[in-house]
Amino acid sequence: MLWKITLGALLTFALVRPSFAQSSEQQAKTFTLEEAVEFALKNYPAVRASLERVRSAQAGVGVARTSYLPRTDILWQTNRATDNNVTGLLFPNSVTAPITGPVVPSPSNQSAWGSAGGLLFSWEPLDFGYRGAKVDAARAAQNRAAAEASLTRLDVTVATANAYLTLLAAEQTIRAAQADVERRETFAKSVHVLVDNQLRAGADASRADAELARARVNLARSQQQAATSRAALANILGIADQTVEVREGVLLGAAPSVAPPSTSVAANPFAEAQKARVQESQLLVHALDRSYYPKFYLQSVVMGRGSGFDPAGKFLGGTEGLGLDRANWAGGLTVTFPVFDIFSIKAKKAVEAANERAEEARYDQALQDLTGQLRKAQASLDGARKVAENTPVELEAARTTETQERARYQAGLATLVDVSDAQSFLVQAEIDDALARLAVWQNLASVAAAQGDLAPFLQSLRDAARGAH
Repeated sequence: MLWKITLGALLTFALVRPSFAQSSEQQAKTFTLEEAVEFALKNYPAVRASLERVRSAQAGVGVARTSYLPRTDILWQTNRATDNNVTGLLFPNSVTAPITGPVVPSPSNQSAWGSAGGLLFSWEPLDFGYRGAKVDAARAAQNRAAAEASLTRLDVTVATANAYLTLLAAEQTIRAAQADVERRETFAKSVHVLVDNQLRAGADASRADAELARARVNLARSQQQAATSRAALANILGIADQTVEVREGVLLGAAPSVAPPSTSVAANPFAEAQKARVQESQLLVHALDRSYYPKFYLQSVVMGRGSGFDPAGKFLGGTEGLGLDRANWAGGLTVTFPVFDIFSIKAKKAVEAANERAEEARYDQALQDLTGQLRKAQASLDGARKVAENTPVELEAARTTETQERARYQAGLATLVDVSDAQSFLVQAEIDDALARLAVWQNLASVAAAQGDLAPFLQSLRDAARGAH
């Protein structure tokens, strides 16, 4: 019986274990930089929200265009009411119901049915450009939303590239820290052998152990930084609940020596979005300019009335009044002109004109800021290239120094402090060399971001990959 239970458990484990492994593999996603950017643009919520704002603005243009359509209102009403009426005048209001017909000799509480129905057609054939200005303003809002969507895409692309390169740099730091731990473990063992054979002082063993512990602490810190960077990348990709991995690709190789093509900062989506805001303000002012004109309406109406009272006010009773007893039609032209609206329109124009000047100032500031960012990115790129040219020399010298110091220590010509310093110098050189190449790529991305388009940077990656193969 026991062997049957054991066999069943093994079979169950064999069947379940692949599913666990498969689940783990499904949760871990590996990306190249291009794949990460494409994935983020499809999944990050801010991008989806910006696209919906564009669709909303497009629908707003359609709403503005509907003002050119004629208006047709259909009415039907049935009520039960008295017909007490008086001669006199009332200003239009929303409380007193209108009553038609003659004034009866004496008031009565008797009620009868009443009904009304009709159709009113109204069309504005002439508007002095007001509706066109409103449509143009709606198009400007659509252009602004599209520019802001492009800006969001750029921001997400830049954030993804930065998060990707940060994680890659953290992984390179882990490799260097792990190599440092392994070297110090090997060296600490050799020091302990010498101390055990009384060829070195006991303090050397303690110092070697302390240096090894410090290397392990540095490794733990680099692993912590990598975990944090991995979570940040997963978040920008829109899969915060999953584990992501990065492929080094050509990013650890030499970056292209050719400078990226120069473009005007005015093409940056940030500048274009601000320019769209300026144009939107200008068109709102134009719409207000076209609003102080008479309104012309061509109108026609077909209507009917029914009442349970006769023209003399006599109650007819029964179902009289539920149908339409009299019908009328009419057609004509209505002209309205809100004379005193000129004061409110002037005030609104002053508001929008001030908003326009403010947006123009922000646009000028945007161009200045982008120009400054581009100059700083270019200067940083030049510096990163120079650093990357020298770190291989630093690394080779550090390796030679570390090897020589260990040999001199074994021969009794150097102290343990000399070896420890050489090992610290070596791990720093390894980190510097790996990060220097990444820094060139990151600064290339910064230059492209300041110009407003990461396509040239991604094309450089593809060209470098083809050259590597």
